[in-house]
This record gives sequence, structure tokens and C-alpha cells, in this order.
Amino acid sequence: MYSLNVPVPSAVARRADQVAARLPGARRRRRGEHTLVVKRLGETGPHRLSARAREVVSGHAPFGARVTRIDRFDSPPAGSGPVVYLAVDSPAIGALHDELSDRFPPVADLEGDAYVPHVTVARGGDEAAIERVLRPIEPIEWTVAELVVWDSRRGQPVERIALSG
Repeated sequence: MYSLNVPVPSAVARRADQVAARLPGARRRRRGEHTLVVKRLGETGPHRLSARAREVVSGHAPFGARVTRIDRFDSPPAGSGPVVYLAVDSPAIGALHDELSDRFPPVADLEGDAYVPHVTVARGGDEAAIERVLRPIEPIEWTVAELVVWDSRRGQPVERIALSG
């Protein structure tokens, strides 16, 4: 599966790792895998998908994003739950997701209207430990200046798209 993602700064990845370390029994993301999915693009043709995504984001200027709290999804659309995540506040990410959704159909059983920008920390684990980590946090702010077309099978970017609007 390919997706259009926001790369997160090292401060966000470190915070995710710190939270994950406090969740015994949870499946954690590996270092370097923390990103924020804006929109899943599909299964085939990464270069064609990249070109279509580039068309949609052309003219978009860099925008702000910030992590503000640790939260959870109890029933994720795919995989085991609960999912502990860093919530990302950014109206521009939500608007970009909506714009991309007009051009790329939703991926069955994964995407719906309830898009929540987030960085996944871990899945499953001890319920009491999860409850202890859920809270507002000191915000981490950054400017999103590029997006990446991400290959989820390989866990790496296929292409980078600079925002220049």
C-alpha cells in the first residue's frame, strides 16, 4: 500500500518512542517508521500515484502542525487495538486529506469520513499503562515543508514532494 505522508520531526519521533517505552506488552513502531498518513493512495504504480498526488499538492504552501496530546483508538479499522497515538492538530492536514479524497477513492475497510491526523505510537498492551499515558502534552510544533509517498510494505519513502505554494 502506498500513501501520502507527512514526515515527522525527530522531536515527535522521540516523544512517540518515550510513550511506547511506558506501554508494556504493546507492539511498537520501529525507530524511523513514525509518519503521519494524510491519505492512502492505493496498491499499484507508485510513480503514477506520485504524479497524481503531486498534481493535487502543487501550489500548496508549507503549513503548520502540532502534537498536543496522547490519545487512543479503541477499534481501529485494521489491525489490533487499542491504538495509542500522538494527536496532531493541523487544519491544513485535514483540508489536504479532503482534497486528496476527491481524487483518490477511499481504501476499503481502512478509510472513512472520520479522518484523525495522528502518529501511531503502539498497538495493544496493558490497559492500565495505556490509561496512564493518555493526557495532554507540551505541544511540539513544526512546519510541514514536504510530503512523502510512502511504501508501507518496505517502510520507506518512494518519493518526496516539496510544498512550495
